[in-house]
Amino acid sequence: MWNDKRYHSFDYYLKEQFHHRLYKLSINGGMTCPNRDGTLGTRGCIFCSTGGSGDFATSAHLSITEQIEEAKALIAHKVKEVPDTPQYIAYFQAFTNTYAPVSYLREIFTEALMHPDIAVLSIATRPDCLGEEVLALLDELNQIKPIWIELGLQTIHEDTANRIRRGYPLSSYDTAVKNLRAIHIDVIVHLIIGLPYETKEDILHSIDYVNHSAIQGIKLQLLHVLKHTDLETYLDSMHILSLDEYVAILIACLEHLDQDIVIHRITGDGPSDLLLAPLWSTNKKLVLNTIQHTMKTLDSWQGKLIGGT
Repeated sequence: MWNDKRYHSFDYYLKEQFHHRLYKLSINGGMTCPNRDGTLGTRGCIFCSTGGSGDFATSAHLSITEQIEEAKALIAHKVKEVPDTPQYIAYFQAFTNTYAPVSYLREIFTEALMHPDIAVLSIATRPDCLGEEVLALLDELNQIKPIWIELGLQTIHEDTANRIRRGYPLSSYDTAVKNLRAIHIDVIVHLIIGLPYETKEDILHSIDYVNHSAIQGIKLQLLHVLKHTDLETYLDSMHILSLDEYVAILIACLEHLDQDIVIHRITGDGPSDLLLAPLWSTNKKLVLNTIQHTMKTLDSWQGKLIGGT
């Protein structure tokens, strides 16, 4: 068995690779997105808040070093000190973090990487924003400290992709993963559970697809309906998952995933002042406890783990 969480968890992976826990610091690189600046659109994906999914990041008005120090202070109560050892992941989260001139990317990414407390640089971006110059920069930086690229795939289904205004075809994802793996950069894929009109079978098809695309990690994100997003207009027509429904789909996803793929996230946080649905997601402890309890009661899940140890 992987650990007490009963799947290949991110915590377990960190202890394997770094021999201690790492803590994530959300950094704002001050970028935008081709779905917002008029290149592909101006309103973004329908679920995306005005913060560009970086609602918990620090202020882009601060330098990268200042953001790191501020973010460290916010989570200082959680950190178990490991003397003289980098303990943090610098996570460029808000908007599309390779959507800027390469000279600017070099400046901010290098500043983060050279901070003595940073062990890993994790960069959230779109598959269609990884041109040759960006890839060359990432390859160079990956020789200094590990670089992870997080790709917002969300779904493999083109009808859903069009509905949520993702703005790129599935082939862009395939190309991005191929190019990133060619330079030995780990790829973490984001999929959303609960997108409008998607069925459990649709979600499992997305899982099966990414299973065969040479990724290293995955984030399974519960869909949050937030105020002031276009997704809000779907509230009356789409099905909002209950906690039990979400847990059942999530466990099915975990059962389908290759056990070598690291599970970076199995739920998610929506800003409480913006969240419209599902309201049960605000009780993160309840969500996680329900997932763990359900796993322990499923004979099929236990059998899969025993067979895979």
